[in-house]
Amino acid sequence: MAISFDSALGVHEKALLIREQRAELLANNLANVDTPNFKARDLDFKSLVRDAIASRGAAHGGAAMQRTEEGHIGLDGPNAPGALLYRVPMQPSLDGNTVDENMEMSNFSRNALDFQASLTFLQSSLRGLKTALRGE
Repeated sequence: MAISFDSALGVHEKALLIREQRAELLANNLANVDTPNFKARDLDFKSLVRDAIASRGAAHGGAAMQRTEEGHIGLDGPNAPGALLYRVPMQPSLDGNTVDENMEMSNFSRNALDFQASLTFLQSSLRGLKTALRGE
């Protein structure tokens, strides 16, 4: 029986990629903390992972949403899953910048911890596969 890394690793591979993208966005927000009229951006991690799970299920014989007619409403646009979102500022600055340095640092730190946790989980999954292949 062949080993499927897709089923063995689950959605965690996609979660790492999403967390990497989010880290880039948060770092960009922090780099532009003093840029006038800069709008802080972020990703909706939960909806992106939910979409990854749904597409993974569709790839394994599950059902997925499809557009069957050209006139149907698509999933693209500003509220599409995975679209970049603007952060709503707690206290907007006078120069139009919406970056809150403390919030961005907190989000960046949390994202780094979550990235490390996902990476640790993947490492243990791969270690388990390696043990199974050796027959130990």
